[in-house]
Formats: sequence, C-alpha cells, structure tokens
Amino acid sequence: MRWQNMTSSAPSPSALELAEALIACPSVTPAMGMVFDCLEGQLVPLGFSVHRLIAGDEPHGPVENLFAIRHGPAGSRHFGFAGHLDVVPPGEGWTAAPFAPEVRGELLYGRGAVDMKGSIAAMVAAMAEVPQDAGTISFIITGDEEGPAIHGTVALIEHMRSVDAIPDLILVGEPTSVNRLGDMMKIGRRGSVNIWITVEGGEGHVAYPHLANNPIGPLVSMLAELNALVLDEGTDWFQPSNLEITDITVGNPATNVIPARAHARLSIRFNDLHSGQELADKVTAIAEKHGGTARAMISGEAFLTPPDAFSAMIADAVEAETGLRPEASTTGGTSDARFLKDLCPVIEFGLCNATMHKRDEAVAVPDLEALARIYARVAKAALAG
Repeated sequence: MRWQNMTSSAPSPSALELAEALIACPSVTPAMGMVFDCLEGQLVPLGFSVHRLIAGDEPHGPVENLFAIRHGPAGSRHFGFAGHLDVVPPGEGWTAAPFAPEVRGELLYGRGAVDMKGSIAAMVAAMAEVPQDAGTISFIITGDEEGPAIHGTVALIEHMRSVDAIPDLILVGEPTSVNRLGDMMKIGRRGSVNIWITVEGGEGHVAYPHLANNPIGPLVSMLAELNALVLDEGTDWFQPSNLEITDITVGNPATNVIPARAHARLSIRFNDLHSGQELADKVTAIAEKHGGTARAMISGEAFLTPPDAFSAMIADAVEAETGLRPEASTTGGTSDARFLKDLCPVIEFGLCNATMHKRDEAVAVPDLEALARIYARVAKAALAG
C-alpha cells in the first residue's frame, strides 16, 4: 500500500493512493471500524475535526457513520461532500482478491473502486487544493447506504442539526457517469415504496369448495386492477411512475387443498407528482376492496433540484476538466440524496458506473485524478457563492 498517514511535511497523497487505502479495508455493509479509521487518518491532517457516530440496534444496526468538518472564517459558506464507505458483498469469480487493490494497466481494481470509495478518495484529494479560508467544508459519510439505510445518513442528519452544521449545498459522489466521466449528473431521483399484500381465506378440500374460501381469486383480481393502474405520464424531468408486481406467494405444496392465504409484493418507483403515503393509501384501498390487507414501507420520497447555479457550477467544472457538459438526469435507483435533500439543494456526480456491484469492479486511474480536480473546482465555486 502506497498511502500512509500524512504529516505536515509529506506531499499530499494522490486520489489513487487514497482509494487504494480505502479499498484495502473490507467494508461489506454495514461498514464499521477499520475503513473509518482509514478515512479519519486521511482527513485529520487536512484540518478536519472528525466525529464518528454509532447508531441503531439489531436487526438493522449498529451502523457507523462519520461527520467531519473543517471550519472556514466566521460567516463563510458551507459546502458538503456526501457518500458511503459500505460496499455490497463481492461474490465469487474475481480475478484477484476484491479487497486487495491492484492497478493493472490504467485500471484500479477492487470492491468499492467506483461505488464509492473512489469518489470519496477524490473528495479527500480535492481538499489539498481548497484553502481553509475559502469556507467551511464537511464530509457526510455513512456505513449503511447499500443496506437498509435506516441508521445511516438519517442519523448523520440528526447529528448535523444538533450541532447546527447544515451545508448550503451538498454533492453526493455516487457513480453517475455512464459511458465517460462527466457525461451525466443526477439532479433528482424517483421515490420508492414497497408494499406487502395478504389475502386471508379458509383452507379446505378442493372437492368441497363451498366449505372453504379460496384467497387466490381475490388476489388475482386485485393484482389485475393494480397492474392496470396508470399513475402518471411523467413530467419534464421524470419518467412515468411505475408499479411492478415483484412476488406472488401461496406456498401450497398439496394439489388437493385450497390454501388458507395468499401473498403478493409490489414495488412502486414514483416521481414528484406523488408521495409515498399517497400511493400506499391508493394500494391499500384497492387491496381492502378485494378483501386483502396491505403493509407499506416507504424507502424515500422523490426529489428534484431544478437546474440552477449549483448544477451550472458542476457542469462548468466537468467541462473544464473533461470537455463534456453533463446531462442533468433523474434516472436510476435511489441514493442517500433522498434524505439529504431535506437539508439543502443536493446533486449527485461521480465516476462511471459500468462495473459497480459486479465482480472485478474497476475505475480508470485518470478518471480518479480528474474527478479530484472536478471536486476541487466545484468546492471552490460553491464556497465563493
């Protein structure tokens, strides 16, 4: 490993060296311990005060989170970098060990290279180019974004509010680029709600249906009605909301028994024309009409940061380093920006996402270094106002 703790006389490590150090710390979600030790060791020499928080209990905790802040002059603007150190399980079939970072050609391989230890390394590297008197910088880093995300960024937000450390703008380093670094940023995300449906019946022999109550018929009718729903036609910035049936379960191994109950599960991805609760209520009403019950879990609401000075800052920085002007998009899944949007305007921008969650995840080393320069430009512009 080429990176070691920095001293005041040592040159600042590169984004590559910082990324190698982070990747070398196994951190399958929920991340704890060593990887946060590593990031703290990278930030403290740059003048950051680091606060590490443990939140939650079983079954979704404990989760470790980190909030680091470097204060600028009194009254200066505050810019936040956000991301996650946890990674998905590496799985089998890697060419080399997933937590033994290795550069082959121009690519750095390792779990988290693009999602998203590489981006966090670029954020840290960028700080060497942003003077402290430019303004206040913070790092909002969770160990639970890839998992349930119940005790991660939500707990960090509570801490930030308690210490009155709310940024004016936040950039999340999710891997938003598609074909080339800089071709896309995310200015919003659709919301997500999952709904579990149950229809209770009465079991009995198939030859005596009058003595039983088959729940499958009502469930099929209910799902047909739900599947036919047109939630909207989309908006200027969002694709249409969609409802998908993701599971149907009866669990009846016998050929001559009418089952006692039947279950289904739905997933709805929705734009900013809806709220999660509104959609949960709509599905519940249809379920009850057919004799069923519904239980909803809202993972996050839709949000949009309309194109403005913030998105222009990012686009200008990207164009200066890559020659590309990123497309402003709301496509894809969810991220912790769905929580951070309650604090201030938030936009996501980061590395190419082609290998995220795959074996042999890798990032182009020139992209790492370019991203650090982009992040430095964005931070300076955001602090200048």
